[in-house]
Amino acid sequence: MKPLGLIALVGSLAFAGGAVRADLLDLPPHATRTAEVSEPLSSYRLPIGPWDGSQIQTIWAEGEILREAWNFQAEGLTTLQLLAPLRDQLAAQGFDILFECEAATCGGFDFRYATEILPEPEMHVDLGDYRFVSAQRMGADAPEYVSLMVSRSSIRGFVQLTRVGPALAVDAAQFTASTKNPDPAKEPPAVASIGGLLEDRGRAVLTDLSFEIGSAQLRDQEFASLQALADYLLQHPDRGVTLVGHTDAEGTLEANIALSQKRAEAVRAQLIEAFQVPAEQVQAQGVGYLAPMASNLTDDGRTKNRRVEVILTSTQ
Repeated sequence: MKPLGLIALVGSLAFAGGAVRADLLDLPPHATRTAEVSEPLSSYRLPIGPWDGSQIQTIWAEGEILREAWNFQAEGLTTLQLLAPLRDQLAAQGFDILFECEAATCGGFDFRYATEILPEPEMHVDLGDYRFVSAQRMGADAPEYVSLMVSRSSIRGFVQLTRVGPALAVDAAQFTASTKNPDPAKEPPAVASIGGLLEDRGRAVLTDLSFEIGSAQLRDQEFASLQALADYLLQHPDRGVTLVGHTDAEGTLEANIALSQKRAEAVRAQLIEAFQVPAEQVQAQGVGYLAPMASNLTDDGRTKNRRVEVILTSTQ
């Protein structure tokens, strides 16, 4: 799997207690690095402005690229509380802040899906609750660029650090790597645990949904994931969710966004009509092929990418 066309993906790397470093930044104690993606020499469009209705203003950054995703316990903290100490560390190390925004001022949904973010579950972004910072400092030979994307679920904080510049490689001896995932919250979501996944991670894939080929029509069968989701929503009337439809990369973006929107709306209608979930608790959105879970180069990857996810949008 090569998300965003990058070269290496290392999952489930964690520090053994004490102070935690992402090489450049000190993160909260017990933070877990869930992914590292690197390119020896490449380019990155660094956002320096919000989504303006058609595009994001960027600058062309070149050099070695390193992306890291982290998460940690953060119950009760806002995204500003998560971001502020990291932003202050950048300033203390000589970085000048080029651009900073929160979800609405960034451009919301459109900004998120036009930026290069590591895929779920390594990096989670709540579409209505995230913050972004880009920064620059001059090195001896070339400038160095950094961007931070910070978001959260109900109990965890999520950070993606992207660095572009010379000689950014991280010493692997700093880390303890494991090929197994020690966090059960990151195991493939079981239908029965949808409520728990929403509370902990803020999202879950409705893995058992099945649509007619090329259609937004749900097949005529029972789906345990919808029953589990309905049970959760009915038991938590103060919670709201958004159903997000996804497609593979076959066909045009416009057609795929339309199809994914219709599929998300079909699932919403099923929850409302068949399970009596209040309409105000459920929204629907389609993003086409803009947020793949796997490579679109294989049949298996395309199958995984054709999905509907549920995202918890409540912030209290």
